[in-house]
Formats: sequence, C-alpha cells, structure tokens
Amino acid sequence: MPELTELKCNVQTCVHNKNFYCDRDGIVVGGSSARRAEETCCDSFEERKESMMNAAEVTGSASPTSKIDCKATDCMYNHKCECHAGKINVGGSHACKCGETECGTFECGCA
Repeated sequence: MPELTELKCNVQTCVHNKNFYCDRDGIVVGGSSARRAEETCCDSFEERKESMMNAAEVTGSASPTSKIDCKATDCMYNHKCECHAGKINVGGSHACKCGETECGTFECGCA
C-alpha cells in the first residue's frame, strides 16, 4: 500500500487546489536532476482558467493527505520514487504552468 503524505498546497491557481489541499488522489513531483527546491515542480499542476475562478467551482473538499510520486531522485525523502517526508508543502501561489511550482520540502540528500 502506498504511503500517504500530508500535502499542503499554496498554488491557488491550480484547478486541484481546494482550500490549500489537493483534490487529486496523488500528485507527481518532478525534477529528476534537482539539487534545490527551485528545480522541482508539481507535474500534476493544471492551471485554473478564468472561467473557473468563481466560488461555486472552487468550493469542494480535498483530503489533507495524498500519495506523492517523486521524480526528484536526489531528495533525501525520496525512497523508490515515493515521498517519505511525512508532510510536504507545494509552493508557487501565482503559477501559470507547472515549472512555476516547487516542492518546498525538497532537501538534497546528495553528497
């Protein structure tokens, strides 16, 4: 069974963000050659379009936990491409594309 991680998302421009939680069952953190948090991203990011900005479409619920598939192989929390940090924070509050997001919990475990 995949490990669930507490996920806090500050990317309010993402269609999956529901009150700072993600409504997806799991996300993918990208950055296979990342050495810094700024070199990671949320590959699951999808921009919330102008037509989706009204409150009725943003409401709903999401779980505070999620399965995190992690491509940032040098992150100290990455074990067999799964995040084992316990909790992560995805940042990029004004992102328009996934490259403008990042895993704020990333810590390089390389020597």
